Amino acid sequence: MQRTQSTNGIEVAYERRGDGHPLVLLHGGMAPREYWNPVVPAFEGYGAVVPQRPGFGTCLDDPAETSAAEVLEREAEYARALVEAVDGDPVLLGHSYGALTAVEAATDAAVEAVVAYEPAVLPEGYRAEADLADRMASLIDRGERREAVKRYVEQVLHPDGVDDLDAWLAEWPVWPDCVDLAEEVVRMNRAVERYELPDRLHVDAPALVLTGTDGPEFLRESARDVHAALPHSRLVEFDGVSHTGPAEAPDRVAAEVAAFVNAQ
Repeated sequence: MQRTQSTNGIEVAYERRGDGHPLVLLHGGMAPREYWNPVVPAFEGYGAVVPQRPGFGTCLDDPAETSAAEVLEREAEYARALVEAVDGDPVLLGHSYGALTAVEAATDAAVEAVVAYEPAVLPEGYRAEADLADRMASLIDRGERREAVKRYVEQVLHPDGVDDLDAWLAEWPVWPDCVDLAEEVVRMNRAVERYELPDRLHVDAPALVLTGTDGPEFLRESARDVHAALPHSRLVEFDGVSHTGPAEAPDRVAAEVAAFVNAQ
């Protein structure tokens, strides 16, 4: 692991894989950095920069006192420190909450392009009713950490239902890590619930917004909303791909990213 520091002294830890053009990968809310393991080989010719998001295996000074706004800004600052740590202007690629972080970081970072796969932004009507963070926090307070994170999986990852969710979770390699990170998932989800997408995102870099036909409809709507708010954006929808698109269809995602970047 390599380490650098943000302008505010936050230590940033990351792994560099390959020597090509830097590609900073920001994982989503329910996954460790190992999420990118099946994705990196598809990005041949790039030098992948894979961090561990703050709070997800890294040290926070006072995580219990971190507000929702501070959670997102902390992660955007973390991403900006990664951008500054590499040679040249990198491509910034984020998935879900990492995609929201990538877009926010790109408002004040020198990047060649920003790629956002289904950014974790709630449509206005959906956000007005959102209370998942509070329900999860109540379960954690009662010692029901597994049930708390299970609620997130049910509502965000599989809102249309799974025949046997417990069996699905038992086969999900990152499930134990997700339960361990329950409090961080609550903080992250509260940041999402309180985030209001502006009419215009001040991102000068070209942006590629990706979504899939088989993911939650509200995230597909969010992808379209983020695309509309970005001044230099292209929207691509993958047929038959769900919210886990980068890991589910890495070759298709990598090909679309390469074509987009090469066209700039």
